Formats: sequence, C-alpha cells, structure tokens
Amino acid sequence: MTLPAQDKAALRARLRAARAALSDEARRAASAAITRRLAELPELAAARSVLGYAAGPAEVDLDPWLRARLGRGDAVWLPWVDGSALRLGAVTDLGALVAGWRGLREPPHDPADPGADPAVVDAAVVPGLGWDAAGGRLGQGGGHVDRLLARLRPGVPVVGVAFAVQVVGPPGVPREPHDLPVDVVVTEEGVLRARWGRAGAPQ
Repeated sequence: MTLPAQDKAALRARLRAARAALSDEARRAASAAITRRLAELPELAAARSVLGYAAGPAEVDLDPWLRARLGRGDAVWLPWVDGSALRLGAVTDLGALVAGWRGLREPPHDPADPGADPAVVDAAVVPGLGWDAAGGRLGQGGGHVDRLLARLRPGVPVVGVAFAVQVVGPPGVPREPHDLPVDVVVTEEGVLRARWGRAGAPQ
C-alpha cells in the first residue's frame, strides 16, 4: 500500500466513525440545512439538467432538493453502479427507485443499458466521505465518482455535500493524480468555494 493510500485508509476510518456518531436527529437537521443552501446556490441556479444521488443511511439526504428540481421541471439524473463505472438514468419519481449495489437506491434500468451520456448534465451534486477547503474529495475508495466526473463537460459546476464533521482541516485530504476536486463544498455550517477548479486552474 502506497503512502497516500495508507493515509486515505486511516482518514476514511476516522471520518466514518465521526459520521456514524451523528444522531439521526442531527443528521436530519443538517441535511435540511444543506438542501436549503443548495436551493440558493448560484452555481446551480441556471442548470436545467442536474446530476444528484440517492443517499444511503449515513449520507446527506438529498431527496428534498431532488424533488424540488423535479417540481420545477428540471431533468434529474441519478447513477447506478455497473462494475467499475457509474451509469446515469433519468428520474421522474423518487418512489420508483430500486435497491441496487450494496442496497443503495438506483434508477430502474436494464443491465445492458449503457446509460445517458454525461454530457447531458449541466451541474452535479456529489457525495463523499471527506472534503477540504480546496475542493479535495475523499471517496469510499472505489473511484466510481472520480471516473464519472472526468466524463462531464468542461466547466460543469460540481458541488460536494457533506456534514461539517467530514471537512478536514489543513493539510486537507490526501490527493492522488486521479482524484478530481470539486468547485464548491456545502455543509450545514456554510459554503466553501475552492481556489482551484476541476481543471486545476486558479479561480
């Protein structure tokens, strides 16, 4: 195991414990605050085709924001896991989602379906296990989200959401060449806008 990988493994264990220590009530309140901030976020205001996710039990519950986007007539895309890749499916009713990889909710799909071209996405909201103020993201370790982000159109805003306990102070999350930062991180305590965009250029 390389040094960055060792650092990531230790940090993942610490962040999973911190997130698991949140009470259900605290998680619900924080999720509600985060979705309110998303509704007011300038980076998402003009998007009419958005990528989100269906939260697992420990993650920020994005459902209210997804329903609001559906209610205003936006196209909403959610991923499903296909081996090492994430495929995108259109969603019009969150109640129609089905249990998929590791029990996570996914759009109904045919196993042979290649999914939508990620170029349809105007803005993306993604989960993560750890974050820092520079937009660094620490995922679960499978690389699924990084590979999907690499397929978005250049300039598409990517917003990370997390509970405040998942934000790591200096020196931040360990980053390897394949790790893609996001543009904005939203927690219940505020909004962090990264100095560096996904292309690595100063903002």
